[in-house]
Amino acid sequence: MALFKALTDKLLGHGEASIAVPILDGSFKPNTLLDQADVVGTFESPSDLATDGKELFLADGNAVRRLSGGAWRDFLTAEGPMTALACFDGGIAMAIDGKEVRIAGGRFDGKRWSAVNGVPFVSINAIASDGQRLYISDGSLTNAVDNWAHDLMNHGCTGRVIVLDPNTGSARILTNGLRYAFGAMPIGGKVWISETWRHRIRSVGQGDEMVLDHLPAYPGRMAPASDGGVWLCLFARRTQLVEFVLREAVFRRRMMKEIEPEHWIAPAFRSGDSGREPVQAGGIRSMGVLKPWAPPRSYGLVVRIDANGIPVYSIHSRVGAENHGIVAVAELGTDLFVLAKGPRRVLKLSIGNIEKEVAE
Repeated sequence: MALFKALTDKLLGHGEASIAVPILDGSFKPNTLLDQADVVGTFESPSDLATDGKELFLADGNAVRRLSGGAWRDFLTAEGPMTALACFDGGIAMAIDGKEVRIAGGRFDGKRWSAVNGVPFVSINAIASDGQRLYISDGSLTNAVDNWAHDLMNHGCTGRVIVLDPNTGSARILTNGLRYAFGAMPIGGKVWISETWRHRIRSVGQGDEMVLDHLPAYPGRMAPASDGGVWLCLFARRTQLVEFVLREAVFRRRMMKEIEPEHWIAPAFRSGDSGREPVQAGGIRSMGVLKPWAPPRSYGLVVRIDANGIPVYSIHSRVGAENHGIVAVAELGTDLFVLAKGPRRVLKLSIGNIEKEVAE
């Protein structure tokens, strides 16, 4: 029956074969709040944010930087680029080149992992903690962290979420076979997981449940919110054109073989830098301004979700703006810090001001 349904869906354009994309409405209603944010730093190669509730930390290439007294200061360095970061028990848990998880400082200083069940890590892209264990997402077993677009175009389904126990040094697979795993967050006795290429958030633990499905953008990392919910990063919008290309195997293979990856018909962290970029004809410029409702190749989006999995509101950087490719958020005090990968900026917004703006 599953095979018959897949064939009929492909013939009729239903289900997994549909190229329909949900619109931005309700809790996802567009605004320009990310473009009004304060810029607190621009960096060479930022990748993730973390906080211990007192200070903010940033993974930037081989270095971890700490925001102290309004200035960024070097905190520690590693021998390779860091692809994920989390504060844990007085130390910093970091993923190095997507292939090793290591703890620096605190009670578990020096603990490290590079494989689970004998299978090496390939693309560790997010780390979260419940205070006792670390939850990491290994996006793909075939593509490195920076090659996430290759995984999308190849219909990758080898992502996994792994639980690390620093007390015993053990590592176990929580779930695998994911169509790209990009974020895991323990919440309410379960673990929420971003399954990116299926545009959904799942809850695993005592029975799997769907938290959010049919999202209008690609979900990534999550960070805890003060009232028990989460902040969800969505690093690029979905488009009908990309959905169509994903269903055209011959065209997709030729595109990947003959065209440079930065010019593929695929989502991106930033756009507008090259005349060779795709989908430009879909945007109409008036007085030199690209309209915010033009087809998006890149976009900025963060969604506030309550503990029941209900989207409350969202903050945006629309088409034609710059703060795109949101890959990390961290709530610290009354402020929300946001990492925009496109322009390589860390932004700061007052949560009180956000809630006031979205309520109007």
